[in-house]
Amino acid sequence: MLYLSFIFHMHQPYYENLLTHEASMPWVRLHGSKDYLDMVLILEKYPRIHQTFNLVPSLIEQIEDYCSSTIKDRFLELSYKKVSDLSAQEKDFIKNNFFMINKERVILLHPRYHDLFLKKESGAQFTDRDYLDLQVWFNLAWIDPIFRESIPELKAAVSKARFFTEEEKRRVLDKQIEILKEIIPGYKKFSDSGQIEVTISPYYHPILPLLYNTRIAKEANIKTSLPKQNFSYPQDTAAQINDAVRLYQDKFGSKPKGMWPSEEGVSNQIIPFIIKAGINWIVTDEAILFKSLKKKKRDTRLLYQPHYFKRREGTLNILFRDRALSDMLGFVYYNWNGAQAAEDFMKHLEEINRVFSGEDALVVIAMDGENAWEYYPNDGHDFLNALYTRLSDSKTIKAVTVSEYLNSHPPKRQIKHLAAGSWIYGEFAKWIGSHYKNKAWECLAKARGELENFEAQAASRNPQVTSEKLKLAYKQMYIAEGSDWFWWYGDDHGYFDGLFRMHLSNFYKILDMEPPEYLKSPL
Repeated sequence: MLYLSFIFHMHQPYYENLLTHEASMPWVRLHGSKDYLDMVLILEKYPRIHQTFNLVPSLIEQIEDYCSSTIKDRFLELSYKKVSDLSAQEKDFIKNNFFMINKERVILLHPRYHDLFLKKESGAQFTDRDYLDLQVWFNLAWIDPIFRESIPELKAAVSKARFFTEEEKRRVLDKQIEILKEIIPGYKKFSDSGQIEVTISPYYHPILPLLYNTRIAKEANIKTSLPKQNFSYPQDTAAQINDAVRLYQDKFGSKPKGMWPSEEGVSNQIIPFIIKAGINWIVTDEAILFKSLKKKKRDTRLLYQPHYFKRREGTLNILFRDRALSDMLGFVYYNWNGAQAAEDFMKHLEEINRVFSGEDALVVIAMDGENAWEYYPNDGHDFLNALYTRLSDSKTIKAVTVSEYLNSHPPKRQIKHLAAGSWIYGEFAKWIGSHYKNKAWECLAKARGELENFEAQAASRNPQVTSEKLKLAYKQMYIAEGSDWFWWYGDDHGYFDGLFRMHLSNFYKILDMEPPEYLKSPL
């Protein structure tokens, strides 16, 4: 039997400003209405399909902030605002920012939205009617097709298409938030039924090996250029893991069995922290397997089985994703007809099953669970329905959660040494090594040192005030340790540079310190 484990990774950077509670971008809300809930609800039609979903805690936190209305989102506020009350500046913001969605797969499919896009591109003047329709369509287009079809208010809006009223706009926006409120309960429902397994990542999505010690980057690639100031805080590694486990327990009523290390970044040094947290298994990229076993050639007989790794603290099971097949779903099949893509994927699986005839094998598909579908026709539903139908009918391929497989197929092969690396070429160059990335690590290290100094001198301050400051300062530091900021440095993406500097500047403000001058301009 060929076993297939899908692991869909759901993550967004931490956009919220801790001091103002403003979200700099609306992606948590918009992806929340398009990509998270529908991915589990579709499984109602396919009870034989079992899957694993990884939810990053910082994503959960931001979703819940939207649900409790404790987060400020300028995009949402300007969507709710009556057109008659919009200033000229606010209208310009709407016209310049409310087309941020895939043009070919989304905007072109909705005639009124496309008309507005062409009008904007031509530089034509917008009427108040245009602005109102744009407020609706930007938010409506981001809502998943299954909700636009199944929720009466949304279906009516799609059908009407134009000449919306303020009341009709409000209904669309209200429904968007209602969808967000169903995300975590929806995952818990499917998890409780056993059809899905929900796993977790370190809380604010940091790369754990680099938190432990940035010098570990050289273990993955000896040529890596390191920051001038080393960053080494193993205690932050432990905190990011343990805080994630606590959040999971609060939301799902038990400890998670699995963990997706942020960016699938692993090393020998971080494994004890994961084991101590009670995690049974992790997933990483196939490149790590072959580096660990010192194999120069790809060997699917090694790849299509779980392995175990022993440390003094205990044993951890490790799965390695099939990079090629995962990337086919993430980056290739959206150019195909959905049925043809599903057929091609099944052929790959059937060929693997033929090679392993008479033996059990496990193929792991681990991929981003949100961003890919925007590039697929119909937000990926044509492909997923075709694929899930084929898998449900298969007598030789079985879709399982990771823990289901491990319970019946305990790993037999041991890894003695786990190579350091990530899902990007088995190293860390995407996050460290360039001038700008290293500069960001140096800024982070200086701030982390200030936190140590503040804590050391805390005894002389008001204990209650100091405790609150420390709690918030640590949260802000952990946010600044997230992988997303370092990913973009060197790629001319000033937006993420601004976010990183905002988080670090807020850290200094929390401690009643003036942010350094170098944080006031792009790194």
